[in-house]
Amino acid sequence: MKYSQYIGIATAIILIVVCTLPWVYIPSLQIYLTGINGKASAELNFGSQIQSHGFFATIMIICFFVSKVWAKRTNVFLGAMNMAWAAKNFLIFSMCRGGECPEKQPALYVLVICAAIMLLMSLFPKMAVSQEQ
Repeated sequence: MKYSQYIGIATAIILIVVCTLPWVYIPSLQIYLTGINGKASAELNFGSQIQSHGFFATIMIICFFVSKVWAKRTNVFLGAMNMAWAAKNFLIFSMCRGGECPEKQPALYVLVICAAIMLLMSLFPKMAVSQEQ
């Protein structure tokens, strides 16, 4: 694809921004959980998910700019790791606990969609192919 690198970079930036938005709302505690603040109580702490997503997205942005084969292969691996991490976050954050289900916010869905787009764009690198005779 002609614009796969630019789409991947834009999606990585959007994914980092989505980590700052509310992912779920827990009605009994009256608290929103985000990728930055995943602590609902002393027993329920998900940690700061922006660190892992930010790490994967930053390295992927760098690899989108580098026009080497090793960078494109690294990008596919990191895209798969980021997608798996987003799927884990979706499952963990939206899981019902103690008979109470949190209300999923749109940003949680956008997180998974952005991770899937980043993985897809890493599979279509823009590389010049030289023909040797």
